[in-house]
Amino acid sequence: MLTCRLIKSSWCKCQKRYVSKGAAIVKKEHGEQEIAKIRNIGILAHIDAGKTTTTERMLYYSGLIRHMGEVHHGNTVTDYMDQERQRGITITSAAVTFQWKNYRINLIDTPGHIDFTMEVEQTLRVLDGAVVILDGSAGVEAQTLTVCRQADKYSIPRIIYVNKMDRADADFDMSLKSVQSKLNTVVLPTQFPIKEKGVLQGIVDVISLEKFMFDKKDMGMKLTRLKLSENEDKHLWEIANERRQNLTDKLSSIDDELADTIIEQESLDTITSQMLHNSLYRATISRKGVPVLLGSSYKNIGVQPLMDSILLYLPSPNDNKYSSHYNSFAKNLSARAFKVVHDKQKGPITFCRLYSGSLEKGTKIYNVCREEKETAGKLYIAFADDYQEISSITRGNIAAVTGLKYTMAGDLITSTLTAANNAKQKLEAQKDVRPEDIEKIFNCNTKTLEPVFFCSIEAPSLSTQTALEAALQQLEREDPSLRVSQNEETGQIVLAGMGELHLEIIKERIRTEYKVDADLGPLQIAYRETIKEPIKDSFSCEFKIGNANQKVTVIMSLIPNYQGSETLLLDNSSDCISNISAIPLKIMKAVKSGIRSVRLHGPKLSYPVINMGIKLHWLEYLSNTTPSVITAAVSQCVRKVNIYGHCFTILSCFLRK
Repeated sequence: MLTCRLIKSSWCKCQKRYVSKGAAIVKKEHGEQEIAKIRNIGILAHIDAGKTTTTERMLYYSGLIRHMGEVHHGNTVTDYMDQERQRGITITSAAVTFQWKNYRINLIDTPGHIDFTMEVEQTLRVLDGAVVILDGSAGVEAQTLTVCRQADKYSIPRIIYVNKMDRADADFDMSLKSVQSKLNTVVLPTQFPIKEKGVLQGIVDVISLEKFMFDKKDMGMKLTRLKLSENEDKHLWEIANERRQNLTDKLSSIDDELADTIIEQESLDTITSQMLHNSLYRATISRKGVPVLLGSSYKNIGVQPLMDSILLYLPSPNDNKYSSHYNSFAKNLSARAFKVVHDKQKGPITFCRLYSGSLEKGTKIYNVCREEKETAGKLYIAFADDYQEISSITRGNIAAVTGLKYTMAGDLITSTLTAANNAKQKLEAQKDVRPEDIEKIFNCNTKTLEPVFFCSIEAPSLSTQTALEAALQQLEREDPSLRVSQNEETGQIVLAGMGELHLEIIKERIRTEYKVDADLGPLQIAYRETIKEPIKDSFSCEFKIGNANQKVTVIMSLIPNYQGSETLLLDNSSDCISNISAIPLKIMKAVKSGIRSVRLHGPKLSYPVINMGIKLHWLEYLSNTTPSVITAAVSQCVRKVNIYGHCFTILSCFLRK
């Protein structure tokens, strides 16, 4: 905590230093930065790959902080929660803004643990690029695959940084092969390590044919660039030239512009460093290849070249193809909320990414997803848990906004409802815009992951019940992967989350932040059931209610591994179409009601049924048969098929993939 206070109290001193360098963040309004010199990036990785350590070095070398913290000491800037400092892991994503070489970098450090993958999902939607960090001794790990799949959903360009190259078992070439095979992408290594007796001494840049040496006495602040010479560095010179030629060959195969240049000049020797940088940039933003760098953040090696590569290869807001769709809003405000936190003094703080227009204090806004009008309070630049007030924010930037009562992560914010409707109409009129892209922008049904564990939670006394409910309400708004519900049978509050660690940290936060020592019941696993193979069967029932005869005959089939969203599939074959098309809407609603009820409780352990398609082939009933009887008949037909033993149970944690 002492370091954290030093960071905050020394902010004004750091500000003076920025002014002397001509790169002041505070003096220059948040909206005045040229949009081409803005980078909105995220740090993605498997747990313990070195995300937070790398972020801390970036803040130190940029001059934002005077003292580097360490994860194991619990004094880093972005791991500011008590639980993060105690456990040495990142739990919640943290945003921080800093300057590097007259560029503004809005960086978000994301969690690496699978239990907090929803934090990554929320963040990726507003990023222009990402840095994926690997452990040099392990290569691509399980959560690396998960975050890369998440980044693929939003077509995010990325670069890869192989960290921990100081370890004796670190292997750069193994990491490259791991990336190529597991991530199925073209690797474009721009560096290779200089190792002597297993110790990392420096880095060779194959583009500029320079070696980077870092002064260990000066915490790596002093970076010496030495040009390789054939006489003094013969071995490194030969390797660098060979790898430079391999890099050029790979780039020419995926970048037509570089290939045309090589053909015109009829030589690889005339390819300049700038040509390679430009080619790497085009390959990165088109996602045809991934630049790979290396270093050891803990040993203060390789971080500055990584920061340079962020400026060189990752896109600005202008170059993000997904962001270009927001141009339909013209000068009207369009922004995406991606995170909500609750501050004791400031209240709820909503983190937003602006795509068009500008936002000022007191501006009236319209939440498209909640259909609510709100008023923006104060605006801040975020430095993890520290905030600096600003007067306005313009497109391309990320800022924190107070005073928004209804806005949640994933919501689209604009000036007015009319502005949103006009923007949607403009996009629909453009032939080159796909319907799914329009859906991504205006769809308000943010898909959240299904909980894996659940348990009951109780207040220690009736006097703290209200405080517990308020705490759960705020935490549920901050964390969409947390589900709070009321059990109708027992009256207990049920807490559902992504894992045991997730729920344990929620309990600790309630105790430390809200001063309620709540009790958690035993953890239970949220199982799901599904079928293994397709099956078709019929069911008939006939009985008398009063003076009316009730008779139903239904033929249905179950389809395994069904991923569609339709509740009921209809058989439109020539044998069944006449029967199916004659079913009135009222009866069809009764059929769907029976299907929904049977999905809630599977035949094995009575858990919900997933990934199962249900198709209706035939339905016969007497004219005076009530809809409730048809609903019951459909449910019994599906249960009859399940009883044959074609179901099995699976863990819902597999759904997180």
